[in-house]
Amino acid sequence: MKASGQDTADCPADGRTWLQFSLNCYHFVHGEEDVAKSYSIEDAKDMCRGYDLLTVKSAEENDFIVKYSPSVWKGKMSVWLGMYYDSDEDVFKWHDDNGVLHYSNWEDGGSDDTDLPLLDTCVVLHSNTGKWENVSCTEEPENGVVCKTKAVWISPPKGSPLLSALVIISVVLILVVSAVVWFFHQRNNPGSSILNLIEYHPPFRSPSSDQACLVETEEIEVVP
Repeated sequence: MKASGQDTADCPADGRTWLQFSLNCYHFVHGEEDVAKSYSIEDAKDMCRGYDLLTVKSAEENDFIVKYSPSVWKGKMSVWLGMYYDSDEDVFKWHDDNGVLHYSNWEDGGSDDTDLPLLDTCVVLHSNTGKWENVSCTEEPENGVVCKTKAVWISPPKGSPLLSALVIISVVLILVVSAVVWFFHQRNNPGSSILNLIEYHPPFRSPSSDQACLVETEEIEVVP
C-alpha cells in the first residue's frame, strides 16, 4: 500500500481478475469450474484481448507463476510464453519488447534441444517445475494461458493551477489596496501613523446607584 499523496500502480479494470506482482499485472485464464481448456498460441493471444502473453524476466517472476498456479489450476499446466524465434539473429526474443532473453529456465539441453523447425518453435512454462520447454507452435495446443501487462501509474489529484493563480492574485490585490489607503492617509494627515486610524471607544457603562442618587439630589436642590 502506498502512502497518501504518493503515486500508486493499478491493474486494468476490465471485469477480469488481475493480480499484481512487482510492477506488472497478470491474468490467469481458466475454464468454467476450474476445468482447464487447451488453447493454440493464436487462441491464447486472443484470450488476452490485446495484452501480452506471459513473459518471464527474472527468477522471482518465474517463482511467482509457479507458486500462484495451483490456486487457479488443478495439476500440471503448460503455459504459453510470449516468445518467438528471430531467424535474423538466431536467438529467441520476447514479444512484448523484442528483447533478447537475459533470464531463462530451460529444461536440460536448453533452447537448442529440439527437432522442431525453429520458425515453428514456441515455448511453454511447466507450472509444477517452472522449467521451460520447446513445443510446436501449430501442432500442440497447450492448456495454460497467462496474460500480462504493466501496471498503470496513477498520480494523486493536484490542485488546479487556475485556483492557485486566483489565490495569489487576490492576496496581491489586497496588499496593493492596503498600500494605497495608507499612502493617501499619510498625505492627508502628515505625521500621523496608521495606528491613528483606529479609534478607541470605551464601552458604555450605566451609572452606579450612588451616582444616580447624587444626580437626583442635585436636581431637587435646583428646583425653586
